[in-house]
Amino acid sequence: MEPLRSLMFIPGNRPNFMEKAGSLPADVLILDLEDSVPLAEKKAARGLVQKSLPSLVARGQRVYVRINSLVSGLWQDDLHAVVIEGLSGISLPKAGSAADVDTAAQAIEAWERERRLEPGRIRLIPWLETALGLVHAFQISSASPRVIGVAFGADDFTADMGIERTKEGTEQFHARCAIAIAARAAGVMALDTPYTDFKDEAGLIRDARLARQLGFQGKFVIHPSQIETVNKVFLPSEAEVAQARKVAQAFEAAEAQGFASTSLEGKMIDIAVVQGARKLLQVAEAIARRERARPTVS
Repeated sequence: MEPLRSLMFIPGNRPNFMEKAGSLPADVLILDLEDSVPLAEKKAARGLVQKSLPSLVARGQRVYVRINSLVSGLWQDDLHAVVIEGLSGISLPKAGSAADVDTAAQAIEAWERERRLEPGRIRLIPWLETALGLVHAFQISSASPRVIGVAFGADDFTADMGIERTKEGTEQFHARCAIAIAARAAGVMALDTPYTDFKDEAGLIRDARLARQLGFQGKFVIHPSQIETVNKVFLPSEAEVAQARKVAQAFEAAEAQGFASTSLEGKMIDIAVVQGARKLLQVAEAIARRERARPTVS
């Protein structure tokens, strides 16, 4: 599974933002038809996203569209407009159950058949942003083969809980842990909530590092200035890669001599430790491949 470090929201009703989106270094562009678009502009935004999609996907960009929620009365029209060749996926807000994911997956499948698109290529990222969604986190994460990751939405979650969202994020800690664990159990990615103060780089670094430490593989961003910072936080450092290689090599040497564990620099290395090291190396290589294949800005 290719890492998704930075996922950049592009408001679907802003033509100037859409024009600039193709040059952004985010791993994923999220064209948004939901929260960033006022109700009166939903239809116009849908048309703008539909018009902009072909050129973005033709550049080789990974593009998702966040549709409106299943209770909005708008989501079916959204899917009708955006399920096209090259679309990477759909972001499903306010998923509360596995049935919600199944409903969206079936609708996507129907449009794939109708338009003769590759079956199953369009993936899903459901949002866990209510108490109900959190309680059903594992079921949602494992509801469909289309699901490649689940997203945590702190603003809606804290609103649903009737609590204040703070920059320190202590009120989000349990939810983040639960989502990261559920995603891991389901074999999908955990993708963290945006850090909304885009002028506070130090706060963003702290928040992103905490998310990575808890088991998240990427983070949503709301401003272009946040992209490189988040990309860097979720990229294994040169020191981490070098250490992981040393761990793997030491274990392989011990294994060749018939041992199931060894030590390196005073620390024990067993199968669990080397599995973590190999996983980090896989992530680093996958990111390097993506960077080599990134579309050239023109």
